[in-house]
Amino acid sequence: MNSPVINTSEMPSAVVTGSARGIGLEIARVLGENGYRVMLSDINEAGLEAASKELTGAGMTVATCVADVSKAEDAEKLTEAALAAFGRIDLLVNNAGITRDGLIMRMDEAAWDLVLKINLKGAFLMSKAVVRPMLKQKQGAVVNISSVIGLMGNAGQANYAASKAGLIGFTKSFAKEFGRKGIRANAIAPGFINSDMTAVLPDKVKEQMLAQIPMNTFGNPRDVANAVVFLASDKASYITGQVLTVDGGMVMS
Repeated sequence: MNSPVINTSEMPSAVVTGSARGIGLEIARVLGENGYRVMLSDINEAGLEAASKELTGAGMTVATCVADVSKAEDAEKLTEAALAAFGRIDLLVNNAGITRDGLIMRMDEAAWDLVLKINLKGAFLMSKAVVRPMLKQKQGAVVNISSVIGLMGNAGQANYAASKAGLIGFTKSFAKEFGRKGIRANAIAPGFINSDMTAVLPDKVKEQMLAQIPMNTFGNPRDVANAVVFLASDKASYITGQVLTVDGGMVMS
């Protein structure tokens, strides 16, 4: 018995930055499981190839593009690659992010500038590039991956906190500018999520973090990915300019 032919052109498409591993890869995976064609992007070419092989092997429709989102030309290149591959962009997930931790008195300008460049400027450049085809489509959604650190701050992470707080402000401004055009934007603020970035933290730090979480457990990348799928879906069609915390109750406001 022959398998039914699937018209992939009718499937929604998404661009996920920083998707070679960790939370970004899980977001791409869960989007694929929910019927999205996904453009994977990262500066890590080998990681992208491995991620593409993994998701393609699971029957998902993916494409890849090596890009540094902090460069305008790369943001444009990635957008054009997604349009060439899929014909449209329904969802942008600005996930690419880094940390360069250090106390303020010991932090040099390079560490400050690099984190803001990737985490905040990158989201600005990608959103600016992708919104053009979304305007032509008269619909689209942007989900920015912020952090609870952007809501509460953290000693030793002034640059990271500033970038993630700035991303929330950017999300709200974007939502106000493009809401009338049928384009929504929301942010997700993950708490302590088990990932490559958190795996290197000392056990003492992890214990201190766990003590702040009412649910007494750390989150998983799929928790964040499920939130992305919800915010991108029609179930969230009247939600824009909001911050969804995925943190086990760590931050309550």
